[in-house]
Amino acid sequence: MPVHNRIAAFHDEMIAWRRDFHAHPELAFEEVRTAAVVAEKLKAFGVDEVHTGLARTGVVGVIRGAEPGPGAIGLRADMDALPIQEETGAPYASTRPGVMHACGHDGHTTMLLGAARYLAETRNFAGTVYLFFQPAEEMGGGAEVMIREGLFDRFPADRVFALHNWPKAPAGMFLWRTGPVMAAVAAIDITVTGKGAHGAMPNLGIDPVLVGAHIITALQGVVARNLDPVESGVLSITWLEGGFAHNVIPETVRLRGTARWLTPETGALLEQRTIETAENIARAFGATAKAEFQRAYPATVNEAESTALARDAAIAVQGEAQVAEMPRPTMGGEDFAFMLEHKPGAYLMLGGGRGEDDAAVHHPRYDFNDDILPIGASWFATLAERLLPRRAAG
Repeated sequence: MPVHNRIAAFHDEMIAWRRDFHAHPELAFEEVRTAAVVAEKLKAFGVDEVHTGLARTGVVGVIRGAEPGPGAIGLRADMDALPIQEETGAPYASTRPGVMHACGHDGHTTMLLGAARYLAETRNFAGTVYLFFQPAEEMGGGAEVMIREGLFDRFPADRVFALHNWPKAPAGMFLWRTGPVMAAVAAIDITVTGKGAHGAMPNLGIDPVLVGAHIITALQGVVARNLDPVESGVLSITWLEGGFAHNVIPETVRLRGTARWLTPETGALLEQRTIETAENIARAFGATAKAEFQRAYPATVNEAESTALARDAAIAVQGEAQVAEMPRPTMGGEDFAFMLEHKPGAYLMLGGGRGEDDAAVHHPRYDFNDDILPIGASWFATLAERLLPRRAAG
């Protein structure tokens, strides 16, 4: 079954929804307008139940099939934007300075709304479809909060599925992978304390800037010289803050960064070596360092059977030529990982690339490709119809 004709018929409406979301972006746990629009549309579509307030701004829709059945699946879309100043110049560009949909969550929300409209109209399945509109994917772990507040107790899906637009792949190309598909994430904060002094008399102080520089250099060797070369890991220091005058050695400096990994063993190694490296180098210079390794998201790991089901649904929508295996995981992070820790499921990529000049996600000139809206919506709908088949359909 290709793109559903009914979904293709309201493609223009989906574009209007998506561009409205794009013009009114909201940050993590602030998706008040977005959630209200989602809830209003779900009710207008005839969705059986619409629940709001989970994880502050989350929305859950419940659609029951034409036939009763014990099966249930969860389909998830994220809703939040990023703290980035938009530079697209689009007529529907963000109306909020410093906030934009730079990762395509406006498109993800729209695709799930499109599937919701179709499924509520046709109900060509047996059982229950749960629609999870999740806040705070970018910052705050909204999926974890929803789960902690009883998501799967109240809406007990057997499996969960989600997708992410992928500008690096041609528009309409589905990418799948069994096992780790995205990395675990940690934030690194290191505070180095030395002894302030006049810049012309460094011998009277303990320079934390110098210590920080040595820590940064040494941390680059953790992955290169501690991690098995066939494993994947990233350790990047992205922020160095300290000092306030040309001629003053400050008392403290602060380093910030990120770590990424795919296996628990690699995560444990990165944490241990980050803390040991910072503390021991500081000690060698007579300074002190407090290092914090704050785990944010686990790795996003696709369960094998669910991945096969998700892949087959993609083939049904786009054909085998437009469905390919990802050769390797991406080291970006995704908090759908929390849902996959509780339920079997899969996370696919849907290409949105227009050409070589396309901006990547998290870029101020990024803009979701509206051409793929009915493709993603059809994939969601196809999952429901294939995984929850009606008895009359055999």
